[in-house]
Amino acid sequence: MPKASPAFNSFNAGEWSELLEGRQDVAKYFSALRRMRNFYPKIQGPALRRPGTRFVGEVKDLKAFTRLIPFEFNIEQAYIVEAGDRYFRFYRNNGRIDAAGTQTPLEVASPYRTADLAQLRFMQSADVLYFFHPDHPPQKLSRRSHLDWSLDALEPQDGPYLPTNATATRLTPSGAAGTIAVTASSTVGINGGAGFASPDDVGRLIRFNQGGNWGSAKITAVTSTTRVTATVQTPMATGSALQWRLGLWCKRNGYPTVGTFFEDRLATAGVPEYPQRLDLSHTGDYENFAPTERDGTVVSDNALAFTLNANNVNAIRWLLDDEKALMAGTVGGEWPLRSAASGTALDAENPPQAKRSTVFGSADVAPVKAGNAILFLQRSKRKLMQIAFFFEDDGFQAGDLTELAEHIADGEASAAGGASAAGGVTELAYQQEPDSIVWAVRADGALLGLTYRRAQEVLGWHVHTLAPSKRAGSGPPAVESIAVIPSSDGARDELWMVARRTVGGVVKRYVEYMEAPLPEAASQADAFYVDSGLTYEGEPATVISGLGHLNTETVQILADGASHPDRQVSDGSIALDRPARKVQVGLGYDTVSQMQTLNLEAGAADGTAQGKTKRITRCTFRFHRSLGVKVGPDTDRLDPLPELMFRDPSTPMGTPDPLYSGDSTVPWPGGYDGEGRITLVPVGPFPCTVLGIFPQVVTQDR
Repeated sequence: MPKASPAFNSFNAGEWSELLEGRQDVAKYFSALRRMRNFYPKIQGPALRRPGTRFVGEVKDLKAFTRLIPFEFNIEQAYIVEAGDRYFRFYRNNGRIDAAGTQTPLEVASPYRTADLAQLRFMQSADVLYFFHPDHPPQKLSRRSHLDWSLDALEPQDGPYLPTNATATRLTPSGAAGTIAVTASSTVGINGGAGFASPDDVGRLIRFNQGGNWGSAKITAVTSTTRVTATVQTPMATGSALQWRLGLWCKRNGYPTVGTFFEDRLATAGVPEYPQRLDLSHTGDYENFAPTERDGTVVSDNALAFTLNANNVNAIRWLLDDEKALMAGTVGGEWPLRSAASGTALDAENPPQAKRSTVFGSADVAPVKAGNAILFLQRSKRKLMQIAFFFEDDGFQAGDLTELAEHIADGEASAAGGASAAGGVTELAYQQEPDSIVWAVRADGALLGLTYRRAQEVLGWHVHTLAPSKRAGSGPPAVESIAVIPSSDGARDELWMVARRTVGGVVKRYVEYMEAPLPEAASQADAFYVDSGLTYEGEPATVISGLGHLNTETVQILADGASHPDRQVSDGSIALDRPARKVQVGLGYDTVSQMQTLNLEAGAADGTAQGKTKRITRCTFRFHRSLGVKVGPDTDRLDPLPELMFRDPSTPMGTPDPLYSGDSTVPWPGGYDGEGRITLVPVGPFPCTVLGIFPQVVTQDR
């Protein structure tokens, strides 16, 4: 019976699929875990218990889906926009912004209904956030100060347009300025021969060429199929026009679904009736889509229109800028769009070049940029793809980041063994500091994380579940939307979320953000490892109030750095056994947290340990600033680690047990089995950082 002492000193391969439990030949097997729940790996290898989430406030309509949108002017001025049914609200410095001199939330009306929010796309330029949706004209959210916001339609004066009329139909404006009537000689060439219609054409642009002069007007009313009222937008001449162009954006065709900035142009795409078309504004003039000068000449900075050339209709799902190209993700593949002349900017005088680079196909979910790679969801919404430029190939390549964790986007099976909940990813966000993590919302409400560093080939998936209610009959909590902005001190990025919870038997939706891991120099009283939590800090107190959002719920408590017995919130408050100056109160999530290794591979006298019975005799765990841990073969057989669970007699009375750094060795509670798994579960509202696991194992060779 050979003895062995394998070392698990890195966990940055994250949670792997159970399909890989026979792949001990893969080097990263020894850095991977079978379960990584409410823990996440750092790039360097340790596994950290995720911090808790801090309660900020309720959304406006607790019964309706609500979306969070980041607005980052700079590190010092970053906001979260709460987008709900026909409104926007705002958060800054970890709190809600109220109207001046009131406790009423600052609010701006929007055209977007609850059903529109999931498909809403956005991108930012300085103090303006642009919104795109196929059923609404593009909008601009402008910030002039913390208390001064406005939402207005983006209304180009000129363009974008459909191709120039090629029929015998003439359009005759009644004047050259102000409000005019426009009369068509026939309906041929207008909306497929149907002529003008209301409301489909109201708000649509028309461009006229009158004696070599191009001018434009916007339709304000439709009188008949051949006559409209319009307002002149750009200077016009008099006389009828055989050369004319109808605007692309209108209720009939739909509006852009996506947009981005590229080479100082606003790029839009995805109009429903023209799903493969891209339009790029004038250089430096984002609301000017005029294809030519007024005299009809084309100069390099004029607007561009381009249609992807594919055998099948491939609706454009996303646009994102890259240093090498404007990247477009479509249902059928991914396309880089760039100048035909290498090393030059896009030029209206020379058609750009677009060639399909990969054929994975993209989901209707906004991608994220992480370093120099674009991460996007494949059209099934179950695979996260990475696309990046490779100099050695002088082209873009894409790879599957879920290859070793193909299960990660699938919903969890019910506790009763029923069918899995809804799977697929609905939203992405990227947190650069302090750890490079791609966050994802799974359709069943789980929060997925991918610790990602392309240069070091680090890919580690982890799953996070919000703290459940202890009340019988309460539904599971869910994350419904996420956004990342810099923290108010600029030291890190904060992950914000809309959390759907059942509190007191009633469904609520709260705005919360994930706190920072406990800093090295911080007191353990600052440790925040509860969900939907709040902090009391002040004179010693035994009654903690302001907890109305958790009424009737049982909460965990950290009082001056020490664990305190759980309490049930009543009338928004709890009573402590002892006075405390700093108290962290919130829902405990230790019951849904664990780390579990893959099947142990420690070798044997005749080769592998797989398929043989083995027994771990004892195991050493190496921690950094941790407390409250139990370990065992599985969650049904757990023993406490003495250094992290029991009070040291040398600790002075009246002080909390200090956070533990070092090794903790225990006789192993399990017997012989075929897996040799090691499970670690946190207990209480404490931090936990696992640096290594070092078992001693005996393997039977027969």
